[in-house]
Amino acid sequence: MGVSWDGLSPNIFGVAATSDLTYFVELGFMPPSQAMDDPDHPGLLRAGPRAAAPYGDEGVESHICAATDWTQENTPRPDLFDFGFDLVDLSGFEALQQACEQVRLAGSVGDHEAGKIREALEGAVLESSGGKTLKVLFIAEEGFIMRSSGPNRMSVVGPESAGMNDHGGATSVHADQDVFGTPLAQLMDGRAPSLFRHDSPDGFNHDESTMLVNMWIPLQQITQPLVLADGRSIDRRKHQLRYGLATDSFLEREGDLAVNDIWTFMYDPEQQWYFRSEMDYRSAYVFDTLSTPHGAAVLPGEEIAERCYLALQAAELAASKGQVAELTAALAEARSIESPELTTPALRKAIAEMLNVLNEARIDPAAVCGAGAEQWAASSKAARQCVVRMSLELRLVVSVTS
Repeated sequence: MGVSWDGLSPNIFGVAATSDLTYFVELGFMPPSQAMDDPDHPGLLRAGPRAAAPYGDEGVESHICAATDWTQENTPRPDLFDFGFDLVDLSGFEALQQACEQVRLAGSVGDHEAGKIREALEGAVLESSGGKTLKVLFIAEEGFIMRSSGPNRMSVVGPESAGMNDHGGATSVHADQDVFGTPLAQLMDGRAPSLFRHDSPDGFNHDESTMLVNMWIPLQQITQPLVLADGRSIDRRKHQLRYGLATDSFLEREGDLAVNDIWTFMYDPEQQWYFRSEMDYRSAYVFDTLSTPHGAAVLPGEEIAERCYLALQAAELAASKGQVAELTAALAEARSIESPELTTPALRKAIAEMLNVLNEARIDPAAVCGAGAEQWAASSKAARQCVVRMSLELRLVVSVTS
């Protein structure tokens, strides 16, 4: 699967020379070759037949996109109504904070932690960075999941999801629900378009202040950050496609509810993208479930982070067996790895730490395979874990006031 630069030179894969710190990131989009006329919605497009939509690599085409790091003070302030996404403060929810830390340390979410997070958010009033107040009216039963991904889209989960766990990062830009489709059409008797604020190729509703939103809570996200589009930069009739997502592997649905109607997107250079390079569970994204394009991006420098991760993993295995020669060989393969100049400060720091741990083993491999094995292995695993993206997401109905 190639990467399209669309006129950009690959040697600028890094920080652009702008005051708002724009990074060129890799995002996955639906290939135009998969677009077809939608027989049920004349004049609009869909990605393949509803019951046989393209899945896997055939449904992903990579492009390099400029994405503004929203952590900088001089960047535009996203707004839930205008952009389709915003940031809310969770730092004051003590039980939620404790549950998130437990999930981060465990590397998986259980019913107990999920229940604590739901309980903390029931009826909660949330303040957004854009100056809006969100009142939580309802928390959906389904859709609470944990995603984990290694650097450069390296898989750190099993081949299939298991309930709330073992979900990888979203490799393709999408929006999670068609306001006119399944299951909202059945659950709300077709009233969803008139009740929820939304934008779609079929039309829009900007009068309502009630929204169906995703809450995306990062447990850690130095790599594979969630990147979101300013909805105003999307040509929805040209680039937003209906997509039938089979849910049998992660949701318990039957009959006409088994295929979830969502949106996928084709690339256009006019689209505007945003992310935060440093973020943890003290804050969370909220974004329009029905409208906002989003996906996990590959940052510049993630390929180097992946090499460091794999080198440490190989070194840990050799050290655990006391195999000095194998450890030395693993370290030799990693000798050419250098810290990237053009990446986010957080990722640069994490890569430097992994290189430091590799260098410690290189200085005295015999000690790493002997008396110092346990201590070095703990440092190595901690350094690797820092570059694994972990996040929680759930779906809420909120009322929004300015």
